[in-house]
Amino acid sequence: MEDTLKSLKPWVTFAGGVLVIVVLYWAQAVLVPIALAVLLTFVLTPPVTWLERWIGRVAAVLAMVVVVFTILGAAGWGLSRQMDSLAQDLPRYRTNILEKIKDVRGAGRGGSVEKLQATIEDIRTDLGKTEPARGTVTRPVVVTSEQVARSGDFAWLTPLIGPLGTAGLVLVLVIFMLLERRELRDRLIGLLGHSRLASTTKAFDEAGRRVSRQLLMQALVSVIYGVAAGVGLYLLGVPYALVWAVLGATLRFVPYVGPALGAGIPILVSLASMQGWVGPLSVAALFLVLELLTNLVLETVLYAGAAGVSQVALLVSVAFWTWLWGPLGLLMASPLTVCLVVMGKHVPGLRLIGVLMADSPALAAEYGYYQRLLARDQGEAADIIEAYLKGETPRSVFDALLLPALNYAERDRLDATLSEEEEASVVDATRELLADAAESLARLVSDEEPRRTPLAVLGCAVNGSADEVALEMLAHVCDDPPLAIEIVATRRASELIALVRRTRATVVCLADLPPSVPSKTRYLVKRLRAAAPELHIVVGRWAPPELADDNTQQLREAGANFVASTLLDTAAYLRGLSAGPGADAKIGA
Repeated sequence: MEDTLKSLKPWVTFAGGVLVIVVLYWAQAVLVPIALAVLLTFVLTPPVTWLERWIGRVAAVLAMVVVVFTILGAAGWGLSRQMDSLAQDLPRYRTNILEKIKDVRGAGRGGSVEKLQATIEDIRTDLGKTEPARGTVTRPVVVTSEQVARSGDFAWLTPLIGPLGTAGLVLVLVIFMLLERRELRDRLIGLLGHSRLASTTKAFDEAGRRVSRQLLMQALVSVIYGVAAGVGLYLLGVPYALVWAVLGATLRFVPYVGPALGAGIPILVSLASMQGWVGPLSVAALFLVLELLTNLVLETVLYAGAAGVSQVALLVSVAFWTWLWGPLGLLMASPLTVCLVVMGKHVPGLRLIGVLMADSPALAAEYGYYQRLLARDQGEAADIIEAYLKGETPRSVFDALLLPALNYAERDRLDATLSEEEEASVVDATRELLADAAESLARLVSDEEPRRTPLAVLGCAVNGSADEVALEMLAHVCDDPPLAIEIVATRRASELIALVRRTRATVVCLADLPPSVPSKTRYLVKRLRAAAPELHIVVGRWAPPELADDNTQQLREAGANFVASTLLDTAAYLRGLSAGPGADAKIGA
């Protein structure tokens, strides 16, 4: 029964998603004004909150709403007037357009362009030839009917009823949402339950902060861009500059595609309306300069990274909301996507949305590095190492990236999801990348002070090649003093004891990477402690936090002087030993 329920769960989730989309599409006449009102409430909340301190809540809300909607109404009225004039003036531009076409054709006369045009024209002529008709051709009789449109005195209001009704609903909703925003917030929190009070509060705060900031900053950038574009187009003599300024400012809410459309349309209009080529080229230069200033200065300073949404996810979201709700969905796509990303971050059931759409890395650096090794892509793995060296503490790269890959490979082999050959491939790739990382590390620390006499250490790889690579990492981590480490792979306690006596070693480091159990290491520590009571025994159980040992007491009771979970901790301990007598003894042959 449980297996059946688990198999049905993906289908139930899919059916629920389809049902949500159907409801969003079917109820768009109601949901679109509500969503638009919510977004306007987000935008107006900060200035209303500031204004409340001086004139009270009701007066602040009414004053802000009146100012905003008056400006929007005046801009819409002026825009509609200019659009009507533009429609009447378009036929006048026909001669100028023909002149531009003639100039373009003249530029290609006598060259390859003209030859290509002639060839295409010949092909079209041949394809258009038909056999002569035989007999008498009967002309079809076209019957047309003329209907006399009867319209009342108020027929012109018909197309305006829908938009005016939507605008009125949005206006009323914005007023009451601003007046009762605190009550609405508390009701939503109460609806989700008191047990989730912390996560719900964080979600509301983050959504409000990110959406409000993004919309305010984007609106500010769009206004500055529109004013600059309008003034520039007016000075250059482009007709209906207000139309193109408002259009360009509005289209900036559409990611990536909007700015190109906002600049392309007035450039085409300048080609049609202005004599010669100087004017259109000046308009193109104006938009190029505006785009550079907007992208490099305004957007960087005001709201760089404010959305927190990946670029691909934002484009997909724009396409989805445009398909679902049309032009208004296109304008609201960015803030709606931000809300979805915030919900995916704080709501466990929507975590999939957060992972797919957020601009934060979906994989932590250590998992991304290990995944690239599994895919046998050492080039991208090396890029991850280089990026880490540039942005983080260089010597921590071994504990953060290279060493966890060895732990994860061993874990997956023990879980039977990775073969021994695949684990060996990960170990070999890490050994090669270790050499490259060591060279990069040496370049980064080349200006440090001269180091002291090397500390001699006998390193024992308890379980094989992965432990050997870990000991090599330890040698690169230790810089003051550096290590003169001799790595052996003996697995018998008697051989290791004999090697310690023959080399007169004073420090032994046993590398045994988790998640393997430390029983063999514990046995080696007991034998070494019994044979050499003065020996410094260091055990490296190096691993990321999720795989590190919970308790190292058994190894300490067996005789280990120090048990470390990171290479940096081991290096710090060895640095302390270097000051002791005899700690720098060399290991002989």
